[in-house]
Amino acid sequence: MIVLGLLIISIGAFCQSSSYVPINRIKDWSWESYWIVQGVFAWLVLPFLGMLLAIPEGHSLGELFDTAPAFNILMTILFGILWGVGGLTFGLSMRYLGVALGQSIALGTCAAGGTVLGPVLLNAFFPEQDAISQITSSVIIGVVATLIGIAVIGMAGWMKSRTLSDEEKKDAVKDFNFPKGICIALLAGVMSGCFNVGLTFGADINFGELTPAIYRTLPATFLVTLGGFVTNAAYCFFQNTRNRTWDDYGKGSVWLNNVLFCLLAGALWYSQFFGLSLGKGFLTDSPTLMTLSFCILMALNVVFSNLWGIILKEWKGCTKTTLTVLVTGILILIVSCFLPQLI
Repeated sequence: MIVLGLLIISIGAFCQSSSYVPINRIKDWSWESYWIVQGVFAWLVLPFLGMLLAIPEGHSLGELFDTAPAFNILMTILFGILWGVGGLTFGLSMRYLGVALGQSIALGTCAAGGTVLGPVLLNAFFPEQDAISQITSSVIIGVVATLIGIAVIGMAGWMKSRTLSDEEKKDAVKDFNFPKGICIALLAGVMSGCFNVGLTFGADINFGELTPAIYRTLPATFLVTLGGFVTNAAYCFFQNTRNRTWDDYGKGSVWLNNVLFCLLAGALWYSQFFGLSLGKGFLTDSPTLMTLSFCILMALNVVFSNLWGIILKEWKGCTKTTLTVLVTGILILIVSCFLPQLI
């Protein structure tokens, strides 16, 4: 059962890491236009449909939110809004570092912060729940192993920036800027970790035993992505106004093509958290893996994003030593997913 749960989470991670590929097929739209349109699918439509799976027969959405504590609902949305900031800067991290390195640094920071901050903050508001007890030595070891893997991949990125010429860097990643990219990626990671904090506050927003274990986190997922949509919509609409790109949405010749690829990108992105919910339903016998599930998802996202980076030739021209360091970091991340269960 545990292996099946990890496999489902892995599939979700692969889909997320592939979600930026369809964006390359979008035509004649500004960044802010395609970003918010794919967000409609990724953060509103698909999470809402997913949430409906958590509503047992004879019950309703109104009943779900009427019975859930208002404080938990508000905190879940609030941390979704904060996560939205991470989502915006996340895109910038890939602009300056590329898909592989940008996702690696941001998601590594997100994995550690999201895993630890959730129980800590929940314990601060509800000490009687003793949520801090979830952070066991095995969990800490898993987080540390993940951070080591990220650090090794970061070292590969630094080696890449030292060995490639400016022309080669620009050929692989048009706006490559290692110092700026690292700062933005770290900020994106810290803010993106708020996603799991929101999930922690919304963990009980369901119908308990009446909701299948594999669907219980889907209502909280919707509330977090709803908050993130608010942040992203405000920024994208501001950019539409400032850059005078509102007419993007009325370009009939590319509208169908762009919406379809935005839908595909949004579906692939949402698959990671749909898979996380399904996968956690098979990890209930392992409290350690339940706590680490978000960290595992982020680690696997990094693994697959770097594989995409290799496919997209972002590491083209690097030395064998650099590639060896990169592969070593990937292997450490894979081991980190299973290490806590072996301890």
